[in-house]
Amino acid sequence: MAGCNLRCVYCDTRHAYAPGRETAVPELVEEFVASGVGLVEITGGEPLLQEGFVALATALRDLPGNRVLVETNGSRDISVIPDGVVAVMDIKTPGSGVAADMDMDNLARLRLSDEVKFVLCDREDYEWARGFAARHSLSERCNAVLFAPVFGQLEPGQLAGWMIEDGVAARLQVQVHKLIEAR
Repeated sequence: MAGCNLRCVYCDTRHAYAPGRETAVPELVEEFVASGVGLVEITGGEPLLQEGFVALATALRDLPGNRVLVETNGSRDISVIPDGVVAVMDIKTPGSGVAADMDMDNLARLRLSDEVKFVLCDREDYEWARGFAARHSLSERCNAVLFAPVFGQLEPGQLAGWMIEDGVAARLQVQVHKLIEAR
C-alpha cells in the first residue's frame, strides 16, 4: 500500500512514499483469489494509514484456507488489525533514525500470534534490540522475534554469528526478494 509516515534511513521502498492508484477492496480480493496463493502479506509504506485497510484485511482473512499478515512500522495503533490477521510490527532501532516515532503502547497490544521485527544497521542496533527484546519479554509475548540485517549494510552471516554467540531468542530474517534480485 502506498504512503508512509516515517522516513527510515535504510528505507528500500521509497516508491511507496508517492500516492498509489486507488483500487477497490473487492478488486484486490479478486486479484488475490486469482493468484491461487494461500498466504498474503499486506505491506507498504504503512498499511495502517489507509482508510480501507481494515476492510481489506477482514475480507482476505475471511477467505477459506487463507492466512493474512500485515507489516506495520509500529508507529500506528495496531489494535485496529482484525483478529486472525497477524501483525508483523517493526520496533525501530536507533539506527533507523525514527526510533522516537514508535507507538510504545503497541507493546501492550501485541497478541500471541503477532511477530515483532528489528531491522538492524550494525552491532550497536543489535545490542540495543537484544536488550529491548529481553527487557520486554518479547519472545514470551508474541509468536516470533525477528532480527533482520539492513541489506548491503550488515551481513546476515555476521548477525547470525552474534545471535548464536549470545543465544538470542530471535529468528534471523533476510529479505529474500533482495537476494533473488542480486542474482
